[in-house]
Amino acid sequence: MELTQDNIDLIERLIKSDRKYSNNEDLYEDFFNETAKRSLSIMNAIESEATLEAYLKRIVTTSIISVLKDSGRLRRTRSGYMSTKEVALKRNDSIDYSNVKIDYSSINIPHNPEEIVIQKEILKFVADTIKKIDAQEPDKDYLHIYTLRYDKGMTQKEISQEIGISQSEVSKRLYSLMGLVKNAIE
Repeated sequence: MELTQDNIDLIERLIKSDRKYSNNEDLYEDFFNETAKRSLSIMNAIESEATLEAYLKRIVTTSIISVLKDSGRLRRTRSGYMSTKEVALKRNDSIDYSNVKIDYSSINIPHNPEEIVIQKEILKFVADTIKKIDAQEPDKDYLHIYTLRYDKGMTQKEISQEIGISQSEVSKRLYSLMGLVKNAIE
């Protein structure tokens, strides 16, 4: 399978519109290659142009983060990812500039309605797929593990303690589940 020129143009536009692209333009080829590698298998599976664009936007973001981490320009913190050149502020930190106090604890990034609809469509597909997979292999407890990990934000260690299996088994099942969902998309 190969990328069409329309898909190449779409990926290029999405990369260049991502906020992490600025000041990292020299890594464009790496961003593009990583995105193409991650998205090649789903290009023909998604028929809706809007859904494809939304899905690719997520892949672009993930690819850019991956490349930036690999190149040492980004690091993971408790609150997400940040440039290695930045200094982290704690969630409830605020900065006092004389008489002006800036509070960072209530910053929310708004989503536009189209993104919300597309996210819901993708999440519904993934949820339905996970339910089908769980019904086919109920002894693996995929749905419960998925819910604990991604809905409740528990670590693999916490999940292993919760359901009484080893942390490595939780990891294996999550990895297996990702592969099964990926196969359902293809």
